[in-house]
Order: sequence, then structure tokens, then C-alpha cells
Amino acid sequence: MTAIPTPISDVDEQWPVVRSADLHRDDWIMALRADWVDRPDSPDEEPFRRVVLEHPGAVIVLAVDQDDAGDRVLCLWQYRHAVGRRFLELPAGLCDVEGEDPLVGAQRELREETGYEAEEWEHLTSAYTSPGILSEVVHIYLARGLREVGRGDFVPHHEEADMQVLWVPAEELIDGVLAGRVTDAPVIMATLIARGRGLLGGVSSERSVAR
Repeated sequence: MTAIPTPISDVDEQWPVVRSADLHRDDWIMALRADWVDRPDSPDEEPFRRVVLEHPGAVIVLAVDQDDAGDRVLCLWQYRHAVGRRFLELPAGLCDVEGEDPLVGAQRELREETGYEAEEWEHLTSAYTSPGILSEVVHIYLARGLREVGRGDFVPHHEEADMQVLWVPAEELIDGVLAGRVTDAPVIMATLIARGRGLLGGVSSERSVAR
């Protein structure tokens, strides 16, 4: 059994896969497979079956500006069919360009979805959304120094054609997260990490952000 590290941290570890089978693949992002896995410390046990939903990953942008009232966050109001719910979200998108730096993808998604660019970028974290079944990792960035440039030739389709772009005061967003009214996981992660590091909310406009 792998020892728990100090300080506490997740660690990479790969158990032997004795067999895999594709259950479904398509030309978008979906790839579903079954793996039969050996537990390393139990050679006499039969391999156990686990289903894995392969995902290319995603980028999330916490884009922050200031007005006279303090920090405000650039958000999206978007319908999500899988759960039949409209969410307050952050600009985001898939890591679907092979070999692309996630930061480049984040910059593109911010521009396409909101029409804004940012001068200052900081990587807040990369997080696995549901590692019991899903390989997706989301890369979350803080963006500041915003300016409106337009979406270029990007044309939204389907749910995105109905998407609304809005500014939400940071304190209102933080309150919505803590009260359980805002329930999108990337919004919760980005908001609480930025708040915990003193990068979101309050009255100070002097913050150290990597360019």
C-alpha cells in the first residue's frame, strides 16, 4: 500500500491493466472503455472491472475586473441539457487542440465566449473533476487587465447561441457559492481558491498576478 506523503498530497500511481475494451467512441469528445485492473498487493485476487470515460480536459477562466464597487467577475448564464438546469458559469472550453498549452486554450475561450482579452494571467490550479470514472482535468486561470475586443469570426451554436454574458460583483458571487445557490463545480473551485489566496473580493486593487 502506498504511503501517505507529508505534507499531504495526491501522487501519481498506475495499477496494472490486464485487459481493456472500447465500449463507445465518437468523433467529438466521448470515449468510453472498460479496464480490468490488478490490485498490486493482492496477486491472488481476480482483476476487477472499471469503466473509464476518457476526456481531453478543459480550461476555466476566472476573469476579474474592477468598478467603483470593487472586483467583479465576467460570467456566463448558460443552459445545460444533461441536468436540465441553467447555470452561472465561467468562460470555459475543451482542451481539444492536440499539444496546445492550456493557457493558449484559455485565452481563446475567453475571447470567443465573451469578446474580451486579458493582459495578466495566473494559473490557479488543475483539478480532476470526478476521478472515480472520468479522466477530465480542468485547468483554472485567473485573468486580469481585461479589454473588450469582440469575438472575431467565432459564431456560437446550439446552447451557446442562447448564452448570456454578464458581470457579477465578486462578493455576490462568493456569497452565492457559500450559500449553495451557485452550483457549477468549476465556478466553486475558482472562486474559493482565488478568495482564499486574497485574489478576489475586498477593496484592494494591488495584487501580484503573473503576466
